[in-house]
Amino acid sequence: MKMTGENNDGKSDITMNDVKNLVKKKDEIEEQIKAYYDVLEDQGVGVEGPLVDEEGFPRSDVNLYQIRTARHNISCLQNDHKAIMVEIEEALHKLHAREKAKHEQDGAEAQAKAMEHEVSLPPPFARVDAVTQGSPACGAGLRVGDEITEFGSVNTGNFQNLQNIASVVQHSEGKPLRVAVIRNGQRAGMSLTPQRWSGRGLLGCNIVPIHR
Repeated sequence: MKMTGENNDGKSDITMNDVKNLVKKKDEIEEQIKAYYDVLEDQGVGVEGPLVDEEGFPRSDVNLYQIRTARHNISCLQNDHKAIMVEIEEALHKLHAREKAKHEQDGAEAQAKAMEHEVSLPPPFARVDAVTQGSPACGAGLRVGDEITEFGSVNTGNFQNLQNIASVVQHSEGKPLRVAVIRNGQRAGMSLTPQRWSGRGLLGCNIVPIHR
């Protein structure tokens, strides 16, 4: 009995439908075996009952041809049943192995993407820990927890202390500054214009350095 999912190069490409078809065949074989056992039971001889009388002559009270046919078919079907059970077990094993390999591959790809994403994000040098409603920072879209990787001309490579940012802000009043942050693991960019407003300073947010 050839496995349904086997292709020409000998490699297995088993699907769940193939397994279902094998199980269906197994059920059909079991039904046929039961039908032949019913025949033997009707004849009252079973699988091992004698087909000759006490004198050694063929019994005349039973259908010998029907009994022999049933016994022969039961023997053949039992062999088929054993073979298909092996096929089902092998198919399930291959399915499980393929799913496991796919799961491991997906996990490895996800990990690789995460590492690639992590490498592509520049390390932040400061974090926003307060934003006042109605301020220039709030209007630009800055949020508490944003990690700053670029603030005007200040970036991860040249940042030394918060005075760097303060200097940029003082010299950029009324001029839009490009600000890049990391938010929830993703890069986000915005334009922030330092300007006078109803609160203190030109930004309306509090920025603290990230020590590494």
